[in-house]
Amino acid sequence: WYVTGNLDDEDGRRFGFELTIFRFALAPTMPESSSAWRTNQVYIAHLAVTDAEDERFYVAQRYSRGAAGLAGAQAAPFRVWIDDWEMAGQADTDAWHLRASDAAVGIDLELTALKPPVLNGIDGLSQKSADPDNASYYYSITRMQTDGSLRIGEREYTVSGLSWLDREWSTSALAADQVGWDWFALQLDDGSELMFYGLRLRDGSWDAASAGTFTDANGEASHLAADDAEITVLDNWASPEGGTYPSRWLLQVPRLGLELTVTPIMNNQELFTTVRYWEGAADVVGKRDQLPVEGRGYVEMTGYATQ
Repeated sequence: WYVTGNLDDEDGRRFGFELTIFRFALAPTMPESSSAWRTNQVYIAHLAVTDAEDERFYVAQRYSRGAAGLAGAQAAPFRVWIDDWEMAGQADTDAWHLRASDAAVGIDLELTALKPPVLNGIDGLSQKSADPDNASYYYSITRMQTDGSLRIGEREYTVSGLSWLDREWSTSALAADQVGWDWFALQLDDGSELMFYGLRLRDGSWDAASAGTFTDANGEASHLAADDAEITVLDNWASPEGGTYPSRWLLQVPRLGLELTVTPIMNNQELFTTVRYWEGAADVVGKRDQLPVEGRGYVEMTGYATQ
């Protein structure tokens, strides 16, 4: 369960946020045991907040076993949680409640879907390599009105903006010849959204399984294949801890008339958790069918820290 968003407070102060909860199966079935502590599930959550004005990036992580009420997931009513961090659906509405707090930062947000879910890939099956076993079921809610509070230290901000939800589940990881991915989720001011992920091979090229989804202002989604998009890196950022990440891109989708420049609102949005990756808020400017368009979004990059 993956939520990212761009928010502003009442004075126009800019924030980005990410709350992700991962569930991992340790074994195919639940072990037989009389102990309430035994489980075949482990949960990990990441919380990140970008404070653009102060150029600060905050990261927190929690993990727990899916037993004894410490962490879990349920469908009706929807709730997934680790301790007091949670994503929960609101009864009889399209609203979600997100709550997570650490010593340095916290969020308490209400999200309301402005569009219905869209299926990514082919009928919701998103292929990740030529091997049919490397795939995931994947859907998104691409535009969610977001209101609530965000805390940094002891200071609390009343915020509003837009969020993006991804829900994905699979039984596989990257293929042996893949090193990582560059994932874009962009919300444009003409009411449309663009998601695209480029799967990087060891030789630096894009895997043919790279793909995306374009959602128009009416909520109609269309699948994008690897050759529908062109991504050109315009700048790079060297992490102080090693590794170099792209830090500005030209993203073009000729058949949609899209030509977008994507720029992080700050370069250092690198997460050091059980895995190391880059995930951050970005601004978008460009054209669609020769008309100017702007927007905001999130970019995720993996596999650069090891290079």
